[in-house]
Amino acid sequence: MKQEIEFRHLRYFLAVAETLHFSRAATQLGMAQPPLSQQIRRLEQILGYPLFDRTTRGVRLTKVGQYFRERARDTIAKIRDDLEMARRLGSGQEGVLTVGFSGSVMLTTLPKAIERYRRMHPRVELRLRELVTAEQIPSLLDGTLDLGFLRDGEPKDGLSMESILRERFIAVLPARHKLAGHASIRPAELRHERFVLFARRMGPLAFDRTVACCEAEGFHPNLVQEAPQWPTVVRLVAAGSGISLAPACVANFAMPGVVYKKVRSRHWTSIDIGLKSNVDNPTVEAFLNIVRKQFSKNALGSASRRTSG
Repeated sequence: MKQEIEFRHLRYFLAVAETLHFSRAATQLGMAQPPLSQQIRRLEQILGYPLFDRTTRGVRLTKVGQYFRERARDTIAKIRDDLEMARRLGSGQEGVLTVGFSGSVMLTTLPKAIERYRRMHPRVELRLRELVTAEQIPSLLDGTLDLGFLRDGEPKDGLSMESILRERFIAVLPARHKLAGHASIRPAELRHERFVLFARRMGPLAFDRTVACCEAEGFHPNLVQEAPQWPTVVRLVAAGSGISLAPACVANFAMPGVVYKKVRSRHWTSIDIGLKSNVDNPTVEAFLNIVRKQFSKNALGSASRRTSG
């Protein structure tokens, strides 16, 4: 039966090769000398050549031993590097993380979470992909995305959804609009307005929740213009194309000629984290821990500012 060299053989050999003294090597290894001598002889039997010249004057490496010492050092160093890499991968400190996000999510506190994650996990390659909610779903299911930040994500077989933020709606109005001076408005006051919105196919639930905000007041919004991204919607409002209902975070997008007004409604929109069920990527949980803390911190700060006023 063919014998194979084990990792312990390399450790034993290097201890003797570095000290050139079996007794000191045994002490260094925390073992008795006879078993050490036995393991070195076994290693030499496996190789078929002696590694040491043993004389009454001491121990020295043979030519084979000198070569094997360098190779053993390299092997052990590589094993240690591989073990460290495996630990980093297992703890989420190294690897690749691909994250999808709907455009409006970048108007929240998510960029701060991303910056903190990059600082804390510099060895992880973080890939960001801007995709509308409807595009993120299949990418999550086929593994192209590790996780996604969706605007009003719908439950789907094979995916888990976690809501991290609920937002009220705001009205996006031209600066000269008759309601621009109001502190807040009701959706019913927009009954006769022309609306600029995103297409339903981009995010069905987000679209339906926006429409429901109006239908609860007895009217269906008159949609006259579709736009792919919220910055485009806001620019179209500034250009006089109509008005819009948007998540509250859109107010963080500064645009001349536009005002944002709170909407008095019980309806809301959400930002949801979507990921494939039983996802096997340690970087995901490390990233989500930072995201959850950042959104929680931001929510507490917002509550504090509201109560202080």
